[in-house]
Amino acid sequence: MPLDPKQVVQRYLDALVDGDVDAIRASFAEDATWTIYGDLPIAGPWTGRDQIVDDFLVTVTGSLFEPGSQRFEFPTLIAEGDTVALEWSVKARAASGADYDNSYCGIFIIRDGKIQTIREYLDSGYAAHALFA
Repeated sequence: MPLDPKQVVQRYLDALVDGDVDAIRASFAEDATWTIYGDLPIAGPWTGRDQIVDDFLVTVTGSLFEPGSQRFEFPTLIAEGDTVALEWSVKARAASGADYDNSYCGIFIIRDGKIQTIREYLDSGYAAHALFA
């Protein structure tokens, strides 16, 4: 029996926290898109499972933070039909050595048991200052 949309996102979050790249990759549709709004150097859209996982999640975010320093909290996970709203926070040490503490909101669209679309919103001014100064 296929997972419902909320379970799909929860499975992805569990893989993210565990650092399980194979499970993260399996969470996304092959033609998925992830759009980060704003004018950050990492603003999207990121298109396709491989670009999302390899180029964005592993390479880009891996270069922004000291390895092993990221801590996630997921206080809100709400689903309605194929849409899941997620609120999360990231606390970490930036590659520059600065402390990082930012809140995010994302809208996930789930199709056929996979993440098809993510629309991500964050305090991009704070991220620019903390990560790209």
